[in-house]
Amino acid sequence: MRIFDPHIHMTSRTTDDYERMRQAGVRIVLEPAFWLGQPRTSVGSFEDYFDSLLGWEPYRAAQYGVRHYCALALNPKEANDPRCRGVLDVLPRYLAKDGVVAVGEVGYDSMTEEEDEIFRLQLGMARTWGLPVLVHTPHRDKLTGTRRSLDVVRSEGLPPERALIDHLNELTVAMVKESGCWMGFSVYPDTKMDESRMVAILRTYGTERVLVNSAADWGRSDPLKTRKVAEAMLAGGFDEDDVDTVLWRNPLSFYGQSGRLRLDEPITADSFEGNSVQRGERVA
Repeated sequence: MRIFDPHIHMTSRTTDDYERMRQAGVRIVLEPAFWLGQPRTSVGSFEDYFDSLLGWEPYRAAQYGVRHYCALALNPKEANDPRCRGVLDVLPRYLAKDGVVAVGEVGYDSMTEEEDEIFRLQLGMARTWGLPVLVHTPHRDKLTGTRRSLDVVRSEGLPPERALIDHLNELTVAMVKESGCWMGFSVYPDTKMDESRMVAILRTYGTERVLVNSAADWGRSDPLKTRKVAEAMLAGGFDEDDVDTVLWRNPLSFYGQSGRLRLDEPITADSFEGNSVQRGERVA
């Protein structure tokens, strides 16, 4: 089984997670820029963060045979902080880099005017750089937020096939499917979606344009949820081709629109900036 987790925050995970994910079949991960749990107070802190998503984190993943790509943006949560506005000035030079395969996460947290403005500006950057977009739908009032997100994508002229509307549920999936956008589902231990609900949605709406992710981060989450969804699909009557479509071919198709996925290149390196993930000598 081969798995591409299209939304996971590995910066907040350990190397043990990479090892377990590789054993479970995860071969590629996509890490979108997100809120770190407390406010960042300067543009420089974002630059360091972006640099780590393009340097250290791909190196760390490679030690366990996992390819790491990223999506970069000023995330919705921090779009409301005026100290972060300057991120929009430095973002274009990062969007030019090969390891960036999408703009994201963009969208809404509290659906403020500031979020709306910055959402639209970053959709414009995505058009300029020819990148697909990962859209975060709000955890509060999700129905309104999803509908508003689709309206913005449409009004800004982004082709629907280049937008992934994420964190969907039973209330929002139909409108996104009808829009022509890609549908993203985050599977969590206690909140958002679970495996059985995900299988039920796949039975109703099919596997086309559906992506399933763990969205694992610094909260209670599980980086193996993609594998668990695959197992639930098989137990629920789907076949191996269906699993490969949802867990591998669909994310490859969506992020492949960037033209930057390089699956034939080696993914190992001895060290990064003079550092390694090893502590002391390996035991033979």
